[in-house]
Amino acid sequence: MAGLRTIIAGAGGRMGAANLRAVAAHPDMVLVGAVDRPGAPALGKDAGLLAGLEELGVLVSDDISALLDSADAIIDFTAPAASVALAQKAAERGLVHIIGTTGCSEADVSAIVDAAAAGARIVKSGNFSPGMVALAVLVEKAAAALSDYDVEVLEMHHNLKVDAPSGTALMLGEAAAKGRGISLKDNSVRVRDGHTGPREAGTIGFATLRGGNVIGDHMVILAGASERIELTHRAQDRTIYANGAIRAALWAARQQAGLYSMADVLGLND
Repeated sequence: MAGLRTIIAGAGGRMGAANLRAVAAHPDMVLVGAVDRPGAPALGKDAGLLAGLEELGVLVSDDISALLDSADAIIDFTAPAASVALAQKAAERGLVHIIGTTGCSEADVSAIVDAAAAGARIVKSGNFSPGMVALAVLVEKAAAALSDYDVEVLEMHHNLKVDAPSGTALMLGEAAAKGRGISLKDNSVRVRDGHTGPREAGTIGFATLRGGNVIGDHMVILAGASERIELTHRAQDRTIYANGAIRAALWAARQQAGLYSMADVLGLND
């Protein structure tokens, strides 16, 4: 294998830089393109210098169409509308599309599902850390076993994050809901303010904190009458997400078209 020819979308962002460094360091990956939104400060800069590396000879562009014919995969931590557009382009060419974008609406997810059915090999996850994906499995099992315990999901991120709750928090909430056999959409509590009355039994609560440069802290609390279980994950470096995205891309390159999760990549759904 000469290397999976990869485009990094959102190259000018924090995750974009982490993804650039991870691809440049991996023996089975080849960086063939780096893109960012029109007007972004990163445009025209060498992707290597942008990521704190030596020059890679790849300039950041806002025209991904010119790069797609020479690519096998797109690693995409951008924004919902951009991810939907990229998924459609990936479907047209049967590309691997790794989506770490959060804040997607139901319509966005539906469009991504359609792109996978049309030929793209998509891995979409709220978090690409293997440890976090394993934690979600534990949350599902704990929520099922402790069916009468209250479930609360607490998350904290840096002060520039634009969506809340985080995609990871929602992933953990979905895991708890799956363990309980309920719909998260119909049983989640996102806001508490004023005189709310007693906590409604069976709901899954979310609390969101923002501040500083926190990469990502998540805790799932299962609170019973006489005990409390706290399942916690703290990301210390964005490299864990970038390495997970590469693992997903190399795995997806061997799969048929379809929509997959990081749990599929790790073999947790076998």
